[in-house]
Amino acid sequence: MDFWIKAAQLILSLAILVTVHEFGHYLAARAFKIRVEKFYLFFDPWFSLLKKKIGDTEWGIGWLPLGGYVKIAGMIDESMDTDQMAEPPKEDEFRSKPAWQRLIVMAAGVIVNVVVGIFIYIMVVAAWGDNVVSNDTLKYGVAVNKNFAELNTGIEDGDVITAVDGEAVENVNLINFQIFLRGYRELEVQQPSGEKKTITLDKNVDDWMWENDAVMAFSPRIPVVVDSVMENRHAFIAGLQKGDSITTINGVETPFFHDLQAELAKQEGDSTAVKVGFYRGGSFQEISTFTDAKKTIGFIPKNPAWLKSTHRSYTFGESISRGIDKAIWTMHDYAAQLPLIFTSKGAQSVGGFGAIGSLFPPAWDWEVFWARTAFISLILAIMNILPIPALDGGHIVFLLYEMITGKEAPQKVLEYAQLIGFLLLISLFLFANGNDVYRAFFK
Repeated sequence: MDFWIKAAQLILSLAILVTVHEFGHYLAARAFKIRVEKFYLFFDPWFSLLKKKIGDTEWGIGWLPLGGYVKIAGMIDESMDTDQMAEPPKEDEFRSKPAWQRLIVMAAGVIVNVVVGIFIYIMVVAAWGDNVVSNDTLKYGVAVNKNFAELNTGIEDGDVITAVDGEAVENVNLINFQIFLRGYRELEVQQPSGEKKTITLDKNVDDWMWENDAVMAFSPRIPVVVDSVMENRHAFIAGLQKGDSITTINGVETPFFHDLQAELAKQEGDSTAVKVGFYRGGSFQEISTFTDAKKTIGFIPKNPAWLKSTHRSYTFGESISRGIDKAIWTMHDYAAQLPLIFTSKGAQSVGGFGAIGSLFPPAWDWEVFWARTAFISLILAIMNILPIPALDGGHIVFLLYEMITGKEAPQKVLEYAQLIGFLLLISLFLFANGNDVYRAFFK
């Protein structure tokens, strides 16, 4: 049932976003009196589920839920309708309009996705407020990633980061993004003793991110209490249970979760025997188990009751600025992480529909649904603006070339670019969804 609830949310979210994206193209085209031959939600190879012709446009719903499209007359698009392009241009065709009008038509889908993402974020904040994790909840301060600690930045386990670049830390969950994706470099840190110091990070921080394909250097420091054990994994087979408090790995003390992670990471090979020491019902016990390829044993730690988020409500006026700020930083942070895709670990983390579907909870929650829909809308805008043939960004590149040089790109070039872009997108689609399948069945 969990799968179907997630799938329903994913399909509804994508249906909404694909429709508004294509409506952006449609409305811009109609504003310039360009004929739109088809408007489809989902693709319709061979047949469609529903279709109705109204005026010059055939409106329909396809059976393949991988997106949607508008077929604009007189344009090289995914339909590859070269017969139409061989005929003399008509007044109501895309190719007959000035380059600036065609540019607006192609950019309209992306613009609508951005506007919709901002609007949804504003409404989510207005309706449900926002949740933040403040420093007051960090009973044991932050845990510093062991690899990051080797940079000797001066930040240590148990410290609390109170300000970044002079701004007081409002939400602990944003610190990693502020440092690694937004370029914040001056940190005010309070040590467990109460002593305060200022730390200025250098270029080594950026180098560390690229070398480790990661932006997570700090996390709340929490004791290791088992919340759930994954069925048929090593910990489950060995008899670890919910509520067990793990304190040692191979006799080495691991009082906090990041200590346990670091100790497991030291084990060599894909399946290494380890001894796990823990308290159950007040008595200390040990079990023998094995690590897997990811250097885990198969349990989920429990978030302690004191590590809780604080709810904040906003007036509608405050929600506008809060929603816009949230949308802008969402796009910025996502765009800043895109280059990581071209690293080995980054490529392995690329996901398709399975990864997107996992953004949604197993129980229907309208707040989460709309927040995730806003996020996906902004991501679709960024992905569509990339200068890849077959995407909106690819068309925009050719139009900008025409506006700068005063010459249209040859039709054959546009046809080949569209074909290459389409093949590239299909390859990426198969790779991303292949990663989902591999993770689901082999990891």
